[in-house]
Amino acid sequence: MADVRRRSNLQIWQDVIFAIFLREIRSKFNDKVGISWALINPLLFVFAFSFIRSQLAGPTTHSMPTVIFIMYGMLIIQLFLSTFRSVSGSVQKNKALFAFRQVQPISAVLANAMFELLVIFAVILVSMLLIYLIGIEFYIYNPLLVISYVVLVWLISVALGLLFAVAKAFVAEIGKLENLLLRPMFFISGIFFSLKDIPQQYWPYLDWNPFLHAVELSRDAAYPTFAAKGVSVEFLLMFALTTLFLSLAVYKAFWKQVVSR
Repeated sequence: MADVRRRSNLQIWQDVIFAIFLREIRSKFNDKVGISWALINPLLFVFAFSFIRSQLAGPTTHSMPTVIFIMYGMLIIQLFLSTFRSVSGSVQKNKALFAFRQVQPISAVLANAMFELLVIFAVILVSMLLIYLIGIEFYIYNPLLVISYVVLVWLISVALGLLFAVAKAFVAEIGKLENLLLRPMFFISGIFFSLKDIPQQYWPYLDWNPFLHAVELSRDAAYPTFAAKGVSVEFLLMFALTTLFLSLAVYKAFWKQVVSR
């Protein structure tokens, strides 16, 4: 008689997340245009914005090659936008799976979030390869610090996406507010500019934005000569921990209602 292997709750949870992750990969790769656009879209913006910025300020911006300057801003904001949208829609998209007792909304959230993180790392690798082939010299002074800022942005994106996913389960119209809130983030998060380009009296209108802090700190970690000003590691870290705690608390309180609605 064959032995029946009993799995712990943690193993079951891991298997569920992996299965949804594979399902997400399959659905994305079935749509050849979708996965290709996910890689090409940020690269197009990087090179378009780099061309415009180089016409205004030359080939270097604050001691960095302009392409690298734009790349850090574009890829970090792309990570936020793609992860937030994917996570906020993951509960509704996978609702049919919640009929199975082992599948909970948080599993769909984590699977979608990990897929978006995988995509952005693929985009980063392709970007670095293209920049190398073009012949632009670049280096990363502190790669671990850059990665840590990317992870903090990802955590904030997951947390905010989870909050919106829970809210949309109760009020579907929240989705319209979501689009309204996301549009300005593309322009106020330092993709095209540095906080140092803005007169200091206007900094309080911008430095509430954690993604601006992440972009500037990432540039500073890669090129210490960039010398970021007006941003704080402590603010970025506290914002990430606060939103993560709040989102998990809200999820813990309402996840059963989310499944039943």
